Amino acid sequence: MIDFWNVLLDPDNSFLRLALYVGTLASLPFGIIGTYVVTRRISYLAGAIAHCVFGGIGAGLYIQIKLGITWFDPMYGAIAAALLAAIIIGLISLHAQQREDTVIGVLWAIGMAAGILFIDITPGYFDITSYLFGDILLISQSDLYLVIGLDILTALISILFFNKLFAVCFDEEFARLRGINADLFYILLLCLTSITVVLLVRMVGIIMVIALLTIPPAIAGIFAGKLWQMMALSSILCAVFTWSGLAVSYQFNLSSGPTIIMIAGITYLITLSTIKLKEIISNNLKSQ
Repeated sequence: MIDFWNVLLDPDNSFLRLALYVGTLASLPFGIIGTYVVTRRISYLAGAIAHCVFGGIGAGLYIQIKLGITWFDPMYGAIAAALLAAIIIGLISLHAQQREDTVIGVLWAIGMAAGILFIDITPGYFDITSYLFGDILLISQSDLYLVIGLDILTALISILFFNKLFAVCFDEEFARLRGINADLFYILLLCLTSITVVLLVRMVGIIMVIALLTIPPAIAGIFAGKLWQMMALSSILCAVFTWSGLAVSYQFNLSSGPTIIMIAGITYLITLSTIKLKEIISNNLKSQ
């Protein structure tokens, strides 16, 4: 690991520093939105939106290359597709009386299929591995600005509407009785989740979005007694997992996205095992 930190200080390795900056700053929205996703129990929504993002990326490549609109970055298509998917899922689950998991499954399949078809009809060869499994080392300067904007947006909305989002996540019926427009805040939460997912795709890929969005809040929920504490601890854990994943992946020449997820997953399993072991020991001592 010492080599990694020495290399990080090398003036020629600005891409590593940029990845570390983005990973650190992105930990704030990941921690906050991930906490809402876990408490509202809409984790698989992140998976559906991520796969719809792939459709947006494919459409963005088609627009940029086939139609010749060179300024149209594929990530613009990703953001549009993510927001559209979030709104569709929200409206259907609220007003069409359809099972939300069914809608998620349909959008999940359509998103991936659309992305592949757009790539098929776009001239040229595209390595979709970075989109599927992520590569934080490919983060650009524009991604840094996107993260800063998302940090500000997430922090402002969380501060201004904390109590309303808290009520919607834990007891939607109670929120309505208190005069809160639960439907509006639910859609808002889905839209924030969709933007966060787009950023996650750049870091860990479409396949592993759910993991980084849910594992840190799941660990934080074990130790935190209040929602804001869960958000803070989750953000810190996201940053630690990102730093560790970058260091390990660089040291052993591994893919950064899967490495970050592996470290997060192992930490979660160790935490659960330790707590369970303590409970067993405690129960044995009491029974003696």
